[in-house]
Order: sequence, then C-alpha cells, then structure tokens
Amino acid sequence: MQADESPVWTRAQRRLHWWTAGLVLAAFPVGWQMVSVPLSQLLEKFLLYQLHKTIGITVLVLAVARLLIRMRRGRPSWDTDLPLWQRQAAAVMHLVLYALLVGTPALGYLTAATAPARVPTLFLGIIPVPHLVSPSEFWFAILRQAHWWMAASLMLLAAGHAAAAIHNHRHGRATLVRMWRGHSCERP
Repeated sequence: MQADESPVWTRAQRRLHWWTAGLVLAAFPVGWQMVSVPLSQLLEKFLLYQLHKTIGITVLVLAVARLLIRMRRGRPSWDTDLPLWQRQAAAVMHLVLYALLVGTPALGYLTAATAPARVPTLFLGIIPVPHLVSPSEFWFAILRQAHWWMAASLMLLAAGHAAAAIHNHRHGRATLVRMWRGHSCERP
C-alpha cells in the first residue's frame, strides 16, 4: 500500500456492517409489532416472536464475527482532517455499539429462556435453540425491561452513528464511501 492511499474496510467487514445494520433496523419494528398483536391472533404472534428471535440470533453471530475480524484485521485509519475529539467520540460510540450488538440479543435470549410461558425458540422457524436457564417470573420481568432499554439505546446510537457518517460525508470525508464501496473516490 502506498503512503497516500487510505486503508479500506475489507469486503467482509463492509458486508457484515450493512447486514447487521439492516437486521437491527428490521428487529425493532418486528419486536414492536409482536408485542402489539393480541393473543387472539396466536399464530401471527408466535411467528413474529420467532422472526424476532431469528433476527436477534443472527445479529449476535454477525456482531461476534465482526469483532473477530476487527481484532484480526483492525480498522482503516481515521480521515486525517477529523478532529481528535471526534475520533475519540467515534471510538467510544463504536465500543458501545458493539457492546449493544452483543448484549441486546443476549438479553433477548435470556428473556425468552426465562419467560414463564415456555415458548420455544426456533431459529429460522425450524431449528430449536435450547433454553439454558429455567423460566422465572422474577428474572423475566427484569430481563424484559433491560432488553427493551438496550434495544432502544441501540436504535438511538445507531441513528447517531448514521447521522455522524452522513455529516462527515457532507463535509467531504470519505468515511461513508469507504464503508459503502471499500475505497474513497474524489468528489467533484
């Protein structure tokens, strides 16, 4: 690599980033809908829960894969004109995003496992995922609230992350282009 070239995100890093973002965006409205459907529409409610659980498990797997690749590959250097305070804020934001990307689905799993109703978790609607903890009304109530707050925090932080990327793009920085295309391009 030449000294004037910007390092790029690998194709795997970019794809995992966008797949994760899309699934997180899908999980929130599915979660909202699944709790809104009345018990009289039990099949629809069950299917929405299974879809939400499948999305959550997939997000967890993708987040772990992203972390492993990032630990091995690293990340491209920051844009040279990005102020230090913004680099530090972005680094903290990324750390919290990764924690939420792992923690939110993990709490979702624990919420499902502790649910007194004992509804199975079926990945892709067919593969049983064992519940490794016992049902508990006490823990279910706590974990359900914690999962909801973490999911809401994840959505807010992801929105802030997207807004920062768009802001930097509008100021001529190549961050968004590098995450989308894998290379920077000169803007007219």
